[in-house]
Amino acid sequence: MAGSSLFALLDDIATLLDDVSVMTKIAAKKTAGVLGDDLALNAQQVSGVRAARELPIVWAVAKGSMRNKVILVPLALLLSAIAPQLISPILVLGGLFLCYEGAEKIWHHLAHSESLAKNKEALHQAAADTQQDLALFEADKVKGAIRTDFILSAEIIVITLGTAAQQSLEKQAIVVSLIAIAMTVGVYGLVALIVKLDDIGIHLMQDQDDSLSGSIKRKFGSGLLAFCPKLMKTLSIVGTAAMFLVGGGIIAHEVSTVHHWLTAIIDTVGFATLTSTLFNALIGLISGALVLASLSLFNKVKG
Repeated sequence: MAGSSLFALLDDIATLLDDVSVMTKIAAKKTAGVLGDDLALNAQQVSGVRAARELPIVWAVAKGSMRNKVILVPLALLLSAIAPQLISPILVLGGLFLCYEGAEKIWHHLAHSESLAKNKEALHQAAADTQQDLALFEADKVKGAIRTDFILSAEIIVITLGTAAQQSLEKQAIVVSLIAIAMTVGVYGLVALIVKLDDIGIHLMQDQDDSLSGSIKRKFGSGLLAFCPKLMKTLSIVGTAAMFLVGGGIIAHEVSTVHHWLTAIIDTVGFATLTSTLFNALIGLISGALVLASLSLFNKVKG
């Protein structure tokens, strides 16, 4: 009996881990869209600070991110336990928020490009000013990054919870916790690498070796320095596009009317994956533009 009970327990654990593995993979795919913007935003948060302080700031934000998740994960699980019917509406709100963020970024870039350039210049001047209170400067950047992380972490956790909504509370807790830990380590590990790429490039360019290997190192370092700004820009573009795709996908999946539209279009056109991707992007763009226009109108009426 003891042996059979042990094997039964091991079988239950293996089944649980298999289910968790599958759900974690699905959740990771669904939250990947948020991560593109998460990477771009957090990498930009530490731009403008001295090179020696970049990694300490990333570490401070990473700790704040983990604290955010320590708060958000129990709240999400409590919500799932006492009011699971609210998960779908919250998912839709999260999708709308993602679409709005994407639309707002594009509109702000188009309508306020001069203001953005002035803000960037002021940021670099503040970082270069030796009279600037560095403690206050860094603390302000860390607080801003942690606030941004809180919103993005909430989106990731709610999307993950929606993926495992039909499972037991135990499996939900494991999946959400795994995603929370993996995303924190993954995102801030990549952010740390991204913000130090230029320093790596400079280090390689300073190689004094006159051999072929030294020449290759210097050329690679020069290429790395030229690549860094393009990488940041690409991350920002990919993150914005991902907002529309993920937000539109959530809306298309959770709102029955929109889901029926997608099904009808796929039945007519075919090419399910491509059609679904284009449809989600279109829904995301339309939803984001509508929310942005509504909020702008509300603000004007409010005065």
